[in-house]
This record gives sequence, C-alpha cells and structure tokens, in this order.
Amino acid sequence: MQASRSTQIIRTSVIGIVANVLLAAFKALVGFMANSVAVIMDAVNNLSDALSSIITIAGVKLSQRPADHKHPFGYGRVEYFTAIVISVIVLMAGLTSFVESVKKIINPTTPDYTTVTLIVIVVAIVVKLLLGVYVKRQGNRLNSDALVASGADALFDAVVTLATLVSAGIMLLWSVSIDGVLGALIAILIIKAGIEMLAGPVNELLGARISKEFSSQIKHEVADFAGVRGVYDLILHNYGPDLMIGSLHVAVDDSMSAHEIHGLTRSISTTMMERHGIVMTVGVYAVATGTGSQAKMQSVVMQAVTARKEVIQAHGFYYHEKEDKITIDVVPDITVRDDAALANSIKKEIMELFPGKEVSVVIDHNYSD
Repeated sequence: MQASRSTQIIRTSVIGIVANVLLAAFKALVGFMANSVAVIMDAVNNLSDALSSIITIAGVKLSQRPADHKHPFGYGRVEYFTAIVISVIVLMAGLTSFVESVKKIINPTTPDYTTVTLIVIVVAIVVKLLLGVYVKRQGNRLNSDALVASGADALFDAVVTLATLVSAGIMLLWSVSIDGVLGALIAILIIKAGIEMLAGPVNELLGARISKEFSSQIKHEVADFAGVRGVYDLILHNYGPDLMIGSLHVAVDDSMSAHEIHGLTRSISTTMMERHGIVMTVGVYAVATGTGSQAKMQSVVMQAVTARKEVIQAHGFYYHEKEDKITIDVVPDITVRDDAALANSIKKEIMELFPGKEVSVVIDHNYSD
C-alpha cells in the first residue's frame, strides 16, 4: 500500500536530515584528523543545512491539524508558509555569499588547498548533488513547494562546492584565484532562484489562477454528466495541496424536476471531492426548451449578444415573467476595460429587440481559464 503524501514528504525530509548529519560527521572527523578549523566549520554548516528538512517536517505536521472553529478549512496552507521560510533561507544564503564574494574581489586572498580539503569537497559535491536531485524530484511528484525548495537548496550547495573545486584546480594549476568572481556569479544565480522559489507559495496564498489544463479537465468532467448542457463560472480557492473550495454553474433543461436537479448537483459535488479533493458548490441555470415564447426570446437574445466581437461567452439567460425582466450573464474579452459601458450597450440592444421589458446584464469574469 502506497504511503500517504504527508508520510512520503516526512520520509524524504528525514533522508535529507540523515544525509546532512552524516556529511557533517564525515567533515568533522576529517577536520579533527587534519586539524583543519575550516573543514570543522563546514561540518557545522552542514548541520544547519538540515534545518530546511526539519522546517518541512514541522510544516507537514502542522498542516495535518484538523479543522476547527477558527479555521474551518483546516491548516493545509501552512505548507506554503513552510516553503516561504525555506525560500527565504536560500535567498539569504545567496545574499550572504554575494557579499562575501565581493569582499574577496576587493581584497583577494590566496586560498590554501590541501589533499584533505579536496577530498572533502568531492564527497560534499556527490552527496549534495544526489540529495538535491532526489528531494527536488520528490517535491515535484508530491506537489510540495517546501521539498522543491529544500532540494534546490541542496543543489545550490553542490554548485557552490563545485565552484570551489574549480577554483581550487585553477589555483593549483595557474596560481590564479577566481574565488571572488566565481562566487559572486553563483550567488546571483542563487538569489534569482530564491526569488523564483518565493513566487510559487506566495502566489498560492494570494490566490493564484488555477492552470488552464486543470480548469478544462474539471469542466469536461462535469459536462460529461447526463443532463448538463454547459458548465460556467468555475472558481477554485486553494486551501493546501489536499483541499480546494470551489463553485460552478451548470446549465440544465428547464423541464428537469427539482428532484432530478438535486441528484445531479449531489453527484457532481461527490465526484469532485473523490477525484480532486474539491468541496464544490454547484449552482444551476435553466435553459428554456420547446417552442414557447421564452425559448424564442432566449434564442434571439443569445444570438445577438454572442455576435458581439468583445463578448467571449453569454450564459444564464432568464426571463422573469412577473417582473417582465430579462437577465443574462456576459463574459467579455480581456480587452474590455469599461464593464459598465459594455453592460449598458448590451442592455440597450436587448431593449430595442424587446421594447418595454426591463433588462439586467451581469458582467462576469473568467477566473479559471
């Protein structure tokens, strides 16, 4: 039986902690044997690298807390804060490296590389490279921004250490120190990556648009239900990797009974939860059927509105007989800047087609595609 997502994330993080602790122990042993303070301090640095894995585990544990009165949708978004913290750690490491590298450029020093130092560097590169690739791959597979950031942190350590090895080789062969310049270039790449890593979880917390592919998938799945004539107004809010809250409207024939509509909307909601972990609220639009006056009015209005080049979609037509009022929802093209002007223009056109009737035009916006 496959382990749960949270269990796999914790397991991956534990591997990261173990790898960093073992690497730190190796460096410390070599450092004491060689009486090298630099190597010993590098061992301490590896212990601090385990911090990102510890933060990831803490974030997963906190995100699993059950929903309560203050947080009715649970604590899934804690994972995004975890990813932000790790991304900030990467960003700060990049900034610190850049400052130190600039100092080396201004006041160059001659590094002293020994056989012991080179052995430590090679081992560190191999361990960090393997760890970084594994953790980042697991992060992508498990949709964990924190693991992706933690894996990237390990990869950057490997790149920085590799740069140290390259610098050592150049120093030994040609007695030229490029520590500062190489360090500054890599630091800039780390800073850039740290900013990009921050973007993902921050956007999720701000309410990022879902992917067009996922939106299309949801709409197609709902459209496949018997009786659904159209799917509109899809909105999804992310409350963590395992939970989304959403709503949409389906168009159904006005001949469907309340009992049939109840069964349909319940089936859609259940399916969305089982397949995607979405708490979905389903609204209904009634499509006029037959050859009556309302069906004819619907046809005329829909043709007139959808013929406009600035209109992407029209739906939700309804005629309130007692109020003698026509209502319709319109999704405009992205080039439309004045919603009120478009609504008034469409309203005027419909009133010319059906004089004396009240008209209400609701401008919708596409929140998912």
